[in-house]
Amino acid sequence: MILSIIYFYKIGYKRNTEIEKIQKIIAGIRKNELIDSSEIKLGKHLLNLEDEIREMFIKNKTDIEYLKKLERVRTEFLGNVSHELRNPIFAIQGYIETLRDGAIDDPKVNKHFLDKATEHTISLSSLLNDLIDISMIESGEMRLSYRYFNVNDFIQPIIDQLKSLAGEKHLELIYHPYRTNLKLFGDKNKLKQALDNLITNAIKYTENGKVELLIEEDDKSGRVIVRDTGIGIPAEDLSRIFERFYRVDKARSREVGGTGLGLAIVKHIIEAHGSKISVKSKVGEGSEFSFTLKK
Repeated sequence: MILSIIYFYKIGYKRNTEIEKIQKIIAGIRKNELIDSSEIKLGKHLLNLEDEIREMFIKNKTDIEYLKKLERVRTEFLGNVSHELRNPIFAIQGYIETLRDGAIDDPKVNKHFLDKATEHTISLSSLLNDLIDISMIESGEMRLSYRYFNVNDFIQPIIDQLKSLAGEKHLELIYHPYRTNLKLFGDKNKLKQALDNLITNAIKYTENGKVELLIEEDDKSGRVIVRDTGIGIPAEDLSRIFERFYRVDKARSREVGGTGLGLAIVKHIIEAHGSKISVKSKVGEGSEFSFTLKK
């Protein structure tokens, strides 16, 4: 009997020690005191429980890091939005106040100030529309309508619409028509938005030469390519140009206009089609953006 009591006492003591160790580890996880999962050790008799707690710790740590990253992105995004909104609003306010203070009666400047205020109003409207698009895309509210469409019939009207923009800079905007019966799969409206952004960007950042749109085909897909002879993008910036509000040259970007969201929207639209936007560029030689769609 005495031996039995001693035996059960030792078992109880061992279990209490193990429970205290488990409680201490869980408290360390809860207080975020543990740095690495290797610190979680329960002994050979509790290996399964040790593995479970380690997995819980790793997931908890990953979730915390993800939430911190989201908070940083949110804070940065709000800061960028505030800055981008402030510029056109302050400009419009300045022109209106100047007109109200007497410039409205000066025929030399009144129309000029009204035109400038209108330009900033258009910029503000474009920014808000892009913000709505980004919000809908990232919240999963963007609905796409996929179907097969004729490539030439889809692209030619986009080129015709943007030729005047290229003509203002004395640039050639060229589409190389592909075989007449090639059909690709996607949402025409969203793809038009993506191509509009890519071609408009190419025109904005090209001073001499041309902007081309061409198609390459393989067995299962067609690659849509927008190529220009523009200023190019430095290699160190290529990995970041699809970030929201990222500008390679801030001064030049503001000079040529744009919301800073165009390429981010393009990236989301193309990824929603199960594809990926690719870019190749050399400073002073031009850039090439491309993506594939299923045939």
